Amino acid sequence: MALFGKKDKEEKTTSCCCGGNCNAESMAKAENAKTEGAGVKVLGSGCAKCNQLEAATKAALEQLGMDTTIDHVTDFSQIAAYGVMSTPALVVDGKVVSYGKVLKTEEVVKILQKVR
Repeated sequence: MALFGKKDKEEKTTSCCCGGNCNAESMAKAENAKTEGAGVKVLGSGCAKCNQLEAATKAALEQLGMDTTIDHVTDFSQIAAYGVMSTPALVVDGKVVSYGKVLKTEEVVKILQKVR
């Protein structure tokens, strides 16, 4: 029922966090990328905070004597596949261990010791 002559307009909204740029193929590709690659990943657009988290993570991995290969994921469809809504985020062995904040090196060391 329309009031005052206004008709209900069907608005096109996307239920996707990336603004509708993803489709089934890109989501499948993101799911595959989630399981492949380095064990430690930093999710983020490549901003200064993301780079700070990557540097802290690299320093933590060096302190622990672990492999320092870090995969920096900047593709928003891949980030959304992890269910992360705020970046930067840290993923260890496919599990999101932190999101939405820049961790210090000591905090990353504690997380890595707990997870691995």
